[in-house]
Amino acid sequence: MADRELTARIHGGVAGIDAAAWNRVAGEDNPFVGHAFLSAMEDSGSVGPGTGWQAAPITIADDGGTIHAALPAYLKSHSRGEYVFDQGWADAYERAGGRYYPKLQIAAPFTPATGPRLLFKDEAFAAPLLNAAEQVCHEHGLSGAHATFIAPDQVPLFERAGWLIRSDLQFHWENDGFADFDAFLDTLASRKRKNLRKERAKAQEQVEIRHLTGADLTEDVWDAFWEFYQDTGMRKWGTPYLTREAFTLLGERMGEQILLIFAYLDGQAVAGAMNVIGGTTLFGRYWGCVVDIPFLHFELCYYQAIDAAIARGLSRVEAGAQGGHKLARGYAPVQTRSAHYIADPGLRAAVAEFLERERQGIAAEQNFLEERTPFRKG
Repeated sequence: MADRELTARIHGGVAGIDAAAWNRVAGEDNPFVGHAFLSAMEDSGSVGPGTGWQAAPITIADDGGTIHAALPAYLKSHSRGEYVFDQGWADAYERAGGRYYPKLQIAAPFTPATGPRLLFKDEAFAAPLLNAAEQVCHEHGLSGAHATFIAPDQVPLFERAGWLIRSDLQFHWENDGFADFDAFLDTLASRKRKNLRKERAKAQEQVEIRHLTGADLTEDVWDAFWEFYQDTGMRKWGTPYLTREAFTLLGERMGEQILLIFAYLDGQAVAGAMNVIGGTTLFGRYWGCVVDIPFLHFELCYYQAIDAAIARGLSRVEAGAQGGHKLARGYAPVQTRSAHYIADPGLRAAVAEFLERERQGIAAEQNFLEERTPFRKG
C-alpha cells in the first residue's frame, strides 16, 4: 500500500459503480453484498428518496481508478429495517441535547443475515476503510457508524479499530454432512423426532410444494409472492420495506441465487417462502400466506430449507431474525455481532457500559437455550 496513491470516496450508490469492480472486492460467497442485490435495492426505490436509506457506499481506489476495498454504507434518518435496535440510544442522546440522526449504517439493507461488511481482497485495507467511515462521521456531523450482522471472521478487525461490539442471538441450522432429512432427524431426541415428522405430514397432506428458481421466477410467481410478502409485512412492521419492482429485479439479476418454496392448494399458490442461496449458506428471508394451514410456516420456512441445503451441499441455514420457535425444529442459538463507532465520548461511554451488561444477558440466554435444544443429549 505504501507505493500506491489511494483515495477514499463516497458514491451516490452502488448502481453507479462498475459491477465487476465492486464484485472483485465483495467476493461471490455472500449474495447480499454483491452488486446485483445492492443495485436492485437502489433501482427499485426500496432505498433512496423517501425511505430514510440514502446509499453512500465508500470505496478506496488507487490513482488508476482500481477499487481495492469498499463499504456498503447508507446515511440513515431512522433505525428501521436494521434488526439491531438502537432506538434507545437515539432517545437518550436526543434527550441530552444531541442529534443522533443521520447516522452511517454499514449493512445489507433490510437483511439480518451475516456477511462481510469490509469488502477487500487484502486485509491491510480494513483499517483504512474503518478510518474512512470515522472521517465521514466527523466531517458530516454524524453521531456514529454502525456495522450490523458482521461475518465472525471480521469482528476482530472492528475490535482492533476500537469499535464497540454488540451481541445478539439468532437460530441457525448446521449441516453435519447429512445425507437427507431423516439423517438429521436421527440426531434428535425420540419425542422431538416424532413431533417433527407429525408436523411435516400434517402440512404436506394438505398442499403441493414446489421449489422455484431461475427461469421459474416469472412475473406471475412474483405477483403471488408479493401478496404473501405484503400480508406478513403489514402485520409485522406496518409498511413492507421492499417495493414490488425489487422482486422483479432480484429475479432478473440473481434469479439462480433465489429459491422460492411455494405451497399450492387446488392449483393456487397460497403460501411462499423466499430464500437466497450463498456459497455455503441458505438464507431464509421472507414468508407469507393467504390461508391458515397448520404447520405450513414450519414446513416451508424451516424443514424445506433444510431439505434444500442438504440437496445443495450447503453447510448452514440462517433462518432470519428472532423466533424462539425455531429451537424445537433443530435450529440452534448462535451469537451474531454488530460494531459501533460512537463519535461523542459521553454517548460512547454510556453505550459501552450498556453493552457490557447486555453481553452478559445474551450469554446467559444462549446457555439457557442450548440446554433446551431438541438434540439427543450425550
